[in-house]
Amino acid sequence: MANKRRAPSRPRHVAVIPCRWGASRFPGKPLALLGEKPLFWHVYQRCLEASTLAEVVVATDDDRIRAACDDLGIRSVMTGELATGTDRVAECAQHLDADAFINVQGDEPFISSAAIDAVSAALTESASDVVAVNACTELRAPAAILNHNVVKAVTATSGNALMFSRQPIPYPRGTYPTYLRQLGLYGFTPAALHAFHALDQGPLEQAEGVEMMRFIEHGYAVRAVLVDDDGMAVDTPEDLRRAAARMKGARRSAAPLP
Repeated sequence: MANKRRAPSRPRHVAVIPCRWGASRFPGKPLALLGEKPLFWHVYQRCLEASTLAEVVVATDDDRIRAACDDLGIRSVMTGELATGTDRVAECAQHLDADAFINVQGDEPFISSAAIDAVSAALTESASDVVAVNACTELRAPAAILNHNVVKAVTATSGNALMFSRQPIPYPRGTYPTYLRQLGLYGFTPAALHAFHALDQGPLEQAEGVEMMRFIEHGYAVRAVLVDDDGMAVDTPEDLRRAAARMKGARRSAAPLP
């Protein structure tokens, strides 16, 4: 009897949600309530809806956030005080077994689970020189294009990222360009996270406050993956109020007719 071929095992991809207390624009943001649950809990739920993840953990340096994770039955890993969320994911990854890690920002309560799966798939399929994958979505609202809290991405014909900026780039001197929003959704191999953690912050990352510039400034390839996502980042208390209104509107739309 011929031996049956064993199906290749699925890569083990783990989502890490970095959460810190001391956000300059919104201290304590991860524990801010959206509905009846803290903000990071909603991100965790979006990760659970993804089909490609083996596990979801929260990475934090704050005992209050760790306690909230314990209360909600969410696994957390304590890290040191670090410069960026990706540095936090890199330190957390040292304690986890995975083929790749998905960094899902803790302030994206409406992030698409399909976008998470797209980043996971791109990590598996990208060329060997690609160290990281960054999800992007098209921007159409002029207010969002001009908003410095919304990070814009510019890509090459290869699909790799050229630049991330809080400014509305590219400048529309000739034709009106397509603007891309960088989502707080990144994917890395363990080796890429190790490299990121060892690299110094460059002047562009320091100026823009966009951590993915660290790879680009040091000559590494970052793949931009275009996804369909209409989520919103919660950067300020006003954003949280808008997110609450959006959630209430969604619940009313989903309610059965009397």
